[in-house]
Amino acid sequence: MDKDRVEGSLKQAGGAIKENLGAAVGDKKMEAEGAAKRAEGKVQNAAGGVKDAVRDAADKA
Repeated sequence: MDKDRVEGSLKQAGGAIKENLGAAVGDKKMEAEGAAKRAEGKVQNAAGGVKDAVRDAADKA
């Protein structure tokens, strides 16, 4: 598993927590920061998935 997948998953989780906390306390800035961090983690996780797929394909060749 690529380290980007792990880091991306952690960013997604942290962003979701921050987003939900912001929504709970009515802090729109915190909520938006959390959503942005969650999206960043999603992209990083996807990039790690692509790296894994390329690595797996190279191993099979």
